[in-house]
Order: sequence, then structure tokens, then C-alpha cells
Amino acid sequence: MLENKKEKTKRRHKRVRKKIFGTADRPRLHVFRSLNHIYAQLVDDKRGVTILAEDDRKKESGKKKSTGEKSKTEKAFEVGNRIAKKAKEKKIKTVVFDRGGYRYHGRVKAVAEGARKEGLEF
Repeated sequence: MLENKKEKTKRRHKRVRKKIFGTADRPRLHVFRSLNHIYAQLVDDKRGVTILAEDDRKKESGKKKSTGEKSKTEKAFEVGNRIAKKAKEKKIKTVVFDRGGYRYHGRVKAVAEGARKEGLEF
């Protein structure tokens, strides 16, 4: 039985979500990756609300390098940094990482590393 990429990702995400649950003191850091952009949000699954959200479409992530625009991975790292800073302001220190069915590789990994560098614990 052949499945396309979206169906495989959905199955992986369903499998991951069975094990992961976010609360108010330890929310779930969910990552969504589109073709051009990356989004991260902190979710309290108990109440069913999004606490914080961040993406790479903000003006601050569009700063130019000498050779041109930043790579998608560099932008993802900054998204992780910014969401961790906002979480610290809201007194959130630990989170549960939800990779969203994607492999822990590339941009998804960069978001996690950016958040860790800023002091967020997984």
C-alpha cells in the first residue's frame, strides 16, 4: 500500500502525540514546517489553548547577510531563540517538544537547539 508524504507525516504525528501532553507549567512546544516557513507554538493541552506563538515571517528574522538573506535553518534557530525568550518572560522553564511528525533533523532540530540555547529545558 503506497502512501504519500503527507499521510506518512500524519501517521507519525499521531504516534508522537499519543505520548506527549502539555500542561500549564510544562506546555508542549509544537513545530510546524511548511515549504518556506517555520512556526512554533507553546500549547496547554489541558485547557486547549495556545500560550505563545512565533514564526519566521517577523521583520526581525528577515535581516540580510552580506551574501543575501538568511537560510531557512538559521531562521528556524532564531524562532527557537525568540519563543524561549517569550516563555522565560511568562515564567515557563520546561517544555515537552513535539516535532509534529517530522524527523528531528534540519529546521526542526534548529528550533529545538535555539530554544535550548536560550535556556528552555526539554
